[in-house]
Amino acid sequence: MSDYLLKKDFASLSTSEKKEYAGMKNSEFMNSDPREALKYFLNVFAGKTAFSSSLSYEDQVLTDMICCIDKTARIFTLDTGRQFPETYDVIDRTNTRYGIKIEVFFPDYEKVQKMVREHGINLFYESIELRHLCCNVRKVEPLKRALKGVELWISGLRRTQSSTRSSMEMLEYDSADDVLKFNPLIMWSEDQVKEYIVVNSVPYNKLQDKGYPSIGCQPCTRAVLPGEDIRAGRWWWEDPDHRECGLHVRK
Repeated sequence: MSDYLLKKDFASLSTSEKKEYAGMKNSEFMNSDPREALKYFLNVFAGKTAFSSSLSYEDQVLTDMICCIDKTARIFTLDTGRQFPETYDVIDRTNTRYGIKIEVFFPDYEKVQKMVREHGINLFYESIELRHLCCNVRKVEPLKRALKGVELWISGLRRTQSSTRSSMEMLEYDSADDVLKFNPLIMWSEDQVKEYIVVNSVPYNKLQDKGYPSIGCQPCTRAVLPGEDIRAGRWWWEDPDHRECGLHVRK
């Protein structure tokens, strides 16, 4: 299967062919430098890529790498309506630093109003099911809109972030969204990410200096204690095996 054929006819490929391509290219790039892999895939899927940034350490590293390769590449973020002020600040500082405009996708206000009217403003504390509902309305549905027409979805996932991500690959076929899921930093350690931030003076969320290694919505994120898992502050009232929002479901 040639890259030329894939570039022109991705939508026409069967699910098995997409999985085959993902497996082949994952083996080729799994242990390569993320910048080498980014340069390759941004070229092969030019005009059909999108990087979803949560403005985390990892995503800021990828923003820096992507802007060094192609400043016209799409970068977007999801504004759930319940973000920290520091998260909005890093969006502004990142846009200014790189001369870009990060796209911002919002939830459907009618769906938010209906959800809050039926279940309350802080429904996510009541049950896993209601928390998933909130994440679906505020994150998953806007993501699907953001990924419309995208063939390669770039994400900042790393294996050591949590138990739910420990077996993820650099390149996988995501049947839920019918895209290739590309995780350039999948094999990087937290120390490698932080070192890149410092060496390259990359703008980052100031909450990460205050014990917030993973930052999501304000009511669902707390600082972590010394020795805790880096995602222990996300949905801390739930079992660790459930601490995903639905954006990164593997099928």
